[in-house]
Order: sequence, then structure tokens, then C-alpha cells
Amino acid sequence: MKERNKFILLAAVFAVLYFTPFQSVRISSAILESFYLLNDYVREHTLTCLIPALFIAGAISVMVSQASVIRYFGADAKRIVAYGVASVSGSILAVCSCTILPLFAGIYKRGAGLGPAIAFVYSGPAINILAIVLTARILGWQLGLARAVGAVLFSVVIGVIMALIFREDEREAQQIGRLSDKDGSPAPTILFFTAMTGVLIFATWAKPSEEGTLFALIYHYKWFLALLSLVSVIGLSFVVLDAEKRRLWVMETWEYAKQIIPLLFIGVLAAGLLLGRPGHEGIIPSEWVERLVGGNGFGATFFASVVGAFMYFATLTEIPILQGLLGSGMGKGPALALLLAGPALSLPSMLVIRSVIGWKKTIVYVSLVIIMSTMAGMIFGQYL
Repeated sequence: MKERNKFILLAAVFAVLYFTPFQSVRISSAILESFYLLNDYVREHTLTCLIPALFIAGAISVMVSQASVIRYFGADAKRIVAYGVASVSGSILAVCSCTILPLFAGIYKRGAGLGPAIAFVYSGPAINILAIVLTARILGWQLGLARAVGAVLFSVVIGVIMALIFREDEREAQQIGRLSDKDGSPAPTILFFTAMTGVLIFATWAKPSEEGTLFALIYHYKWFLALLSLVSVIGLSFVVLDAEKRRLWVMETWEYAKQIIPLLFIGVLAAGLLLGRPGHEGIIPSEWVERLVGGNGFGATFFASVVGAFMYFATLTEIPILQGLLGSGMGKGPALALLLAGPALSLPSMLVIRSVIGWKKTIVYVSLVIIMSTMAGMIFGQYL
């Protein structure tokens, strides 16, 4: 079986190299776009988003016991607590669909129930406060409100449905929970995680559209606040971790990096090849997208959900993209569908989620996001 798979892979690579018309301007420019998008991702998000998230995930593995995760997110935890915390996590973490992945992998591998973990990975990039505010101010308060309500509601509903479909996983998590010892969360540990979260939040703080606001003030001092948080992380690491745990922290971070970064980079390349960067062409012409999302019909709304789910959006970039599409005739229903499916998913994030929970659960999760985004877009477009 393994030899056959190797042969199929080699044959596929040969066919692609043999038959692809690299001399075509569209193909060659799309290939360049894939590397330009990867270049943008590495420059804009790797140091400020992904690496801090990887270190947080590594710290979760070393410092947070299985019992602590299970107590709040496990299959035996109170549902209202587990889903309540998971569904509003994005209001704190202003991250994209890829940056949330190390944190998702960290809590899932420590014993979080599948439902709350899915609620967390959906809500993380979907409902950060700045994105909601900018959506309301630039695209209209109706879309901003619908995005906020839909993202919180979707995270809970999708998480519950996943837990019901894959009940066996929830039962396994219950057994782990019963065998785990309970422990507390001392104040220095909480401060340590707060400081790491501060590095992630302040380093990725986007420039607001208006001056004189709290968001603008934080943006003005973002690097000072990020540096202050980083110094706090380094200092607290010597308080809450001994030498052996510091070594394990680095090793666990490296394990997550090896698992996640290659898949992310491959996914970003593929997304850039197919759809290009915002304002640039991939293999799929942008005018096709603009034609297919016009109006508020089912086809336009469903197509917007699918494109949003597979396209990579850096934090907040979905707003100017939608502004341009709405100006080209995109309906409000497809716009909401893209807002609910796009920031929460991407082709790169799907590859990483698959490596954590497997293809079957990933396909069900992606399908639920697309279906629910389409339904919400249809209701919003037709009745509101």
C-alpha cells in the first residue's frame, strides 16, 4: 500500500509538471502570487502571531494539567461553562484562522472535549472586538451586529453538533477526566499566561480607522505594551518554571511548530495559487467571484460560504475585500456568509485541523460552517 501511494504521488507530480502550461501568463503570475502571499504571511503574521501562539500552546502542555483543561472544557464539564468560555474567546484574541490553531491543538491534546474545542477554534478568529467594530463602521451596523451574533451562536451550535455526532470522543474524554487529579491555578501561572497573551494581542493590534479612540491609543503604544509583556513573560518564566520545565516548554513549542508550520505554509501557497492576494489574480479570475456572489440568491450565498471557507484572510483583511465586492454588486446575504465562514476557516487551517482531529471530523466541521453560513446569509439577505 505504501509503495503504491508513493507511485501515485510521483505520477501526480510528473503529470502536473508535464501538462501545466507554465508559459501561460495567468499560470506564471498565479505561482508568483502564491509565493507573494506566503511572503506576506511570514512577514506580517509569523513573528507577531504564530510564534507567540506556539509558545502559549507549549506552555499549556507543560504547565496546565489535564485535569484543569477537563474541568473547564472536558466532556464532563458543565456545558454552560465550557461553551460559554469557548464561544467568547475571540473577543480577547485578535487572531486569524491560522494563529488560533496551536492553542486549539494544545487544549484538545490536554483532554478538552471535542465540542468545546471546536467552539474555541471557530470563535477565536471570528469575533475579535476590533473586527466587529470595523465591520459595523465600514460595512454597516446590520452586518456588524449579524456577524457578532452569528459567530457566537455558530461556535456553540457547531460545537454541540460535533459533540453529538462524535459521541465516542466525548466518552473517551470523560474517562480521562475521571482518572485525572485535580489541581489549582496559582496566581503566578495565571500572570504568566496573561503576559504571553498580552504579547500576542498587542503585537497584532491593527490600526483603527479613527484617531482619538481607545483602539488608536493602544495602537500608538502597541510595541511598548508588547515589549513590556515579553519582558514579563521572561521574568515570570523563572518564577513559575524550573530549569527542566523551561526546557520542556521549548521542546513542546518546537513539537507544535514542526506539526503546524509546514502545513500552514503549504496551505497558504495553495490559497495564493488559486485565489491570489487581495487585489491580485490567482488561477481563478476575480471577476468570476464577483459575478457569482451578486444578489442574495442561494447560489451566490452558498458560493460565498465556500470561497470564504477556503480563502485565507489575514486579520481584518476581509473587511476591505468585502467593501470592494459590495461595491461590485455583492448582496448583503453573501457578504454575511463570507464573514461567518471566511475568518474562521481557510485551506491552511483545514490542513492543520485535520492533523489534530483527523479527516472525518474536519470534513464534518467544515461542512457545518459552510451550511450554517449559507443559512444565515440567506435569512439575512431575504428578510433583513
